Amino acid sequence: MTAIPADSARTPVPAIHRVPLTRVVKVELRKMFDTRSGFWLIASIAISAVLATGGVILWAPDGELTYSTFATAIRFPVVIILPLIAILAVTSEWSQRTGLTTFTLIPHRSRIITAKAISAVLIAIGAMVLTFVVGALGNLVGAAVTGTSPVWDVTITQCLYYVLGMILSLLIGFTLGVLLRSSTGAIVAYFILTFLVPTAFGLLATSQQWFRDLQPWVDIQFSQSGLFVFEKSLTGEQWANIAVTGVTWLLLPLAVGLVFVMRAEVK
Repeated sequence: MTAIPADSARTPVPAIHRVPLTRVVKVELRKMFDTRSGFWLIASIAISAVLATGGVILWAPDGELTYSTFATAIRFPVVIILPLIAILAVTSEWSQRTGLTTFTLIPHRSRIITAKAISAVLIAIGAMVLTFVVGALGNLVGAAVTGTSPVWDVTITQCLYYVLGMILSLLIGFTLGVLLRSSTGAIVAYFILTFLVPTAFGLLATSQQWFRDLQPWVDIQFSQSGLFVFEKSLTGEQWANIAVTGVTWLLLPLAVGLVFVMRAEVK
């Protein structure tokens, strides 16, 4: 009998290529638009921006028809909608029972979560560009209606602050989605964190002097509010407040949520 060389007996193994992260991001972006709820939630950003701009033109005094006024009016609905988009993007794998398919095609869950985060931030940046354009058109229309010159009282740096504030607000929803993995629970927790907790902190700061000095270091909504004030720039202490509250309310809960996501059973 002739011995068969070991090399010739081996079956060639095809090379395995990892799916590029860019392709995963494209899929996650498409999934955010595929459902009717996701589509209309994203479309509501443009709708609310137009409605807020029209409201400013109709009811704001002529002396307050400035670009900062339009940007501030548009911010209120958009800052609520963006975190909801991030929540639904993360929790869809569990609430719509698609996680088994998703994590089978891409077994590395960290890449899926990363792609969801990137796609949510891209949506936020696109929404900000849209709101800036709508606000600029509203400023021009308002000036034409009143017969005055348009006032452009927002600098590029202030616009970047604005975008940063919106992204941080979106990341609050993203963090809650990763931590709870339930659309209903994350949305309820988001509204509690956005409206109930700041109200309680504000009442406590009003009645207690010791908490008044502590509030910027523990209240994430209070610390981030300076990003949306166009009249002044942020001080070093305000940036420190944003960093401390960001670590406390975003990074630490996100790290805990990622541990649960990596170990949770997908059904």
